[in-house]
Amino acid sequence: MIFESLPTTPRSDELIDKAFSRAARTGRAKQNKLEAQQSMLQTASNILSDNLENVVVEWPDFGTVDPFYYELADAIVDVDEVRKSLSEVMWASRQVDNIAREYQPKLRKTDADLARKHRKQAFARMASVVEEVEDDLLRIGEARDALKNLPDIRPDEPAIVVAGYPNVGKSSFVNDVTRASNEIARYPFTTKGVQIGHFDRDRIRYQIIDTPGLLDRPEDERNDIERQAVSALEHLADAVIFVADASGACGYPIESQLELRDAVKARFEERDIPVLTVCNKSDRSTDMDADLYMSVETGENVEAVLDAAVEAIGFEPDIPPSRNE
Repeated sequence: MIFESLPTTPRSDELIDKAFSRAARTGRAKQNKLEAQQSMLQTASNILSDNLENVVVEWPDFGTVDPFYYELADAIVDVDEVRKSLSEVMWASRQVDNIAREYQPKLRKTDADLARKHRKQAFARMASVVEEVEDDLLRIGEARDALKNLPDIRPDEPAIVVAGYPNVGKSSFVNDVTRASNEIARYPFTTKGVQIGHFDRDRIRYQIIDTPGLLDRPEDERNDIERQAVSALEHLADAVIFVADASGACGYPIESQLELRDAVKARFEERDIPVLTVCNKSDRSTDMDADLYMSVETGENVEAVLDAAVEAIGFEPDIPPSRNE
């Protein structure tokens, strides 16, 4: 996952202490006092400039990030603000390097005392630059902590999103078709956790995703983060299985369930994403119009539902031509 390997973001005071203490050790190792000042300047500027630059380059380019992860990231942190902070930190890296270049000639062909004075001036200016981006480093660090545990969902693999009111059998369905090869993890956009499973068809791995807290209630009951997370799912989903329960056992009238289905269908079909209506608990009731009927409890037609979703996706992997072609 693109954010999980992001390193810890240092604080400005940590960077300054690290750079100047290392520079002091470098200076003490030099017998020539003039060379000591020159070495201290170079060491401190390298540490500050390199560490600041590394903060930026370790982040992915949001301009090339898959739309699913971009939308998901923007649902949790303000991507524009993070990008501004990354730009400010890169500016600080270049400023530190410029200060070092400005003072390096001043430390040559002079006496040790004046060189020490110039070096201390350079250190003060470098510290001021790093302190100027303290808030940006904090923002980047907070964004890193918020994003590093985003779900490990792969946009290059076909994905089936499961929707429907609570207690209609969505989780049981996902558990059944993935043979318990699913993971349940909690992310900032849902308090109940996203359930992700996998299954194979014709040597192709499919992802199947249940998102309690997102697609199990009407749009007007979702908060801003949840709405944007749903928007991210629009970029990810290749098909949607909307599970309904006509038996009444779930606690929601079938009319309400179908209203939610219509809203989900309208939203995803705008992107030409097929939505299959599946009546679960068909051993109790089939009193609704649906594309398919199944009973996860008895196992009836469960595989047929999965096959229908796979067929609706029609995924064809990119297979390189053989050498003989």
